[in-house]
Amino acid sequence: MVVTSIILGFLVIVAFLAVFGGVRVVNQVERGVVFRFGRVQSEIRRPGLTFLIPFVDRMKKVNTQIVTMPVPTQEGITRDNVSVRVDAVAYFKVQDPLRAAVGVQNYLFAVEQVAQTSLRSIIGKSDLDDLLSNREELNRGLALMIDSPALGWGIHIDRVEIKDVTLPDSMKRSVARQAEAERERRARVITADGELRAAQKLADASAIMARTPGALQLRLLQTVVEVAAEKTSTLVMPLPVELLRFFDHAADRAADRAAGRAKDRAGEDVPAQARRETPDESRHTTPQLPPSDEFARYLDTRETARHQDA
Repeated sequence: MVVTSIILGFLVIVAFLAVFGGVRVVNQVERGVVFRFGRVQSEIRRPGLTFLIPFVDRMKKVNTQIVTMPVPTQEGITRDNVSVRVDAVAYFKVQDPLRAAVGVQNYLFAVEQVAQTSLRSIIGKSDLDDLLSNREELNRGLALMIDSPALGWGIHIDRVEIKDVTLPDSMKRSVARQAEAERERRARVITADGELRAAQKLADASAIMARTPGALQLRLLQTVVEVAAEKTSTLVMPLPVELLRFFDHAADRAADRAAGRAKDRAGEDVPAQARRETPDESRHTTPQLPPSDEFARYLDTRETARHQDA
């Protein structure tokens, strides 16, 4: 009787352990892959309570959350022969728990190695300018390169981002000089464009003032008001250029009139000198005439001189 009770108690305990020992809990962020006698079962255990056959089934839990994996810094040479150091970060998650548990031994290590090799490949295929300014396209290409082998492992690559690009010191100085030259070029272009627009506005203003003479006087008065507002003892009066031109033209006209009067005086002096020299020339050039003819010639000369004086 005692032996029978012991046997029954042992069976009850074994049954209790068998019933409650096969109960497992699967979290919300996990999926269960069951191996029965070493063979994987096609049914994936969902979150909640699940029952396993004791001593027969073994369950492996696979996390389905997005994994953030930093890619170690990789050193390489770009297509334009510049040595750089680049690091990145990859975001991925398990899409097929069955493949992740069976298709690869350690999917985390596998994704990390593929990310490193893909990053070195991207560095060798890209220029330095692309690594610095065109990262969006490089990120898409890097994600595609990692996602291609990861699909067979049941892994989905959500995105890959290049974090930092480290340049040598010499290249940093070269990039700084290039950026400084570019900024100086833009500054000169902006200055030249401003001067061009200012010249166009000044030309338009001068054309308007030329059509309206009173505008120049208003501008003169406005300038005087602006100078007087400075509370200084010295008042600067701007002199219009047109006024200087007026004085210049007046001086030219006065010089022309003076030259004309001098020329007129010179023309009046010539006949008088001719009158003084005429009798002598007549004595030297005129042949000997009779006294009557010589006296008539003298009278004609006097009459001509009288008319010229009149």
